[in-house]
Amino acid sequence: MAVKVIGAGLAGCEAAWQLANAGIETELYEMKPAKFTPAHHYEGMAELVCSNSLKAARVDSAAGLLKEEMKRLGSLIVPCAEETQVEAGGALAVDRKKFSDLVTEKISAHPLIKIISGEVEEIPEGNVIIATGPLTSGKLALSISEKCGSYLNFFDAAAPIVTYDSLDKELVFFASRYDKGDADYINCPMNREEYELFYNELINAESAPLKEFDKEAFKVYEGCMPIEVLAKRGADTMRFGPLKPVGLIDKRTGKRPYAVVQLRKENREGTMYNLVGFQTNLKFGEQKRVFSLIPGLKYAEFVRYGVMHRNSFINSPVLLKPTFEMRDCPGVFFAGQITGVEGYVESASSGILAGINMIRKIKNAPEFVLPPETMMGALAAYISDSYNDGKFQPMGSNMGILPELPERVKDKKLKYEKYAKRALARLEEML
Repeated sequence: MAVKVIGAGLAGCEAAWQLANAGIETELYEMKPAKFTPAHHYEGMAELVCSNSLKAARVDSAAGLLKEEMKRLGSLIVPCAEETQVEAGGALAVDRKKFSDLVTEKISAHPLIKIISGEVEEIPEGNVIIATGPLTSGKLALSISEKCGSYLNFFDAAAPIVTYDSLDKELVFFASRYDKGDADYINCPMNREEYELFYNELINAESAPLKEFDKEAFKVYEGCMPIEVLAKRGADTMRFGPLKPVGLIDKRTGKRPYAVVQLRKENREGTMYNLVGFQTNLKFGEQKRVFSLIPGLKYAEFVRYGVMHRNSFINSPVLLKPTFEMRDCPGVFFAGQITGVEGYVESASSGILAGINMIRKIKNAPEFVLPPETMMGALAAYISDSYNDGKFQPMGSNMGILPELPERVKDKKLKYEKYAKRALARLEEML
């Protein structure tokens, strides 16, 4: 019986390509052109709906490393992107139409891939890979919800994440309020002058425009107010909200700060921290400029900026294994942004791993779990880690999710080169 892949986006195409190249008959379902999501407009497969960039090309960058790993695992998307690329400095950017047409051509020409047009309204029986993206259509979304039990579908405002290594340790301190429990929070204390400067820059910073379907979603979702919206309600609103200083003493002065920004550990290893209560819709450049005014964050490395958009994804830490197969429903895999990986290349990479592991399942071979030192392995580990249950947010590729090097390397470029070299060496051990 053929494996069914639902969705001919980046992840679905990669999964189908892996399966077909392994000699497995594959049915690829795509609802376009009969029906489009609010974000899609072109009939071709692997449509890029926002930027035409697949981010940095350098192997010693997070996105570049990810693409190199994908190529070594037989990616369809990366070679198609390289063949249709346009000038974009150090990034791999593509001609959207040519890229989509080339992917569509290769998928359509494969003798073991049968393309089935039309909307899928429920999860089919048998071996299936669901790669329907963050705008999964209504009836199928309901079917997924029934299968998963904890399907998330809401307008989301997420906070930025910074690396621990990039914080100024002379200005921040670990403490919990009133010293209750473990000192799990990093605190960035502000005096009045620092707070007022930050406040004025925040309320005057430029926000990113919302798409029409995001505007509609935002009207009905009020549970996660952007920090800049909260700030505009009054000069002291943040000081009585996420920046309240009560129960905290600045170790440098021995006094309570005027305001405090708290950072909470984002991953089990403590290499990444998120800014508590700082969900935002500011433009990325504005986030870097304004949030770097927070004491201790002047040189902060942002591995993810805050975002605001309708986001549909499953509670992967509970539901999925690092193979992208459901823990409690053998033969049902997910891939793409619906799993909580964020970004074009990240979505495609999850399709590769879902496809490879579906092949392994059919052939009764051991599961293919990449080590966390690889970028693909680190992403798979992040979305399937039970540590993230209850606070799970989508994550893109970044060096902060990789395990620390055994030795401390201060030079950032050299450090990233070592990360990349280690990752590719570990990947080659698996091949």
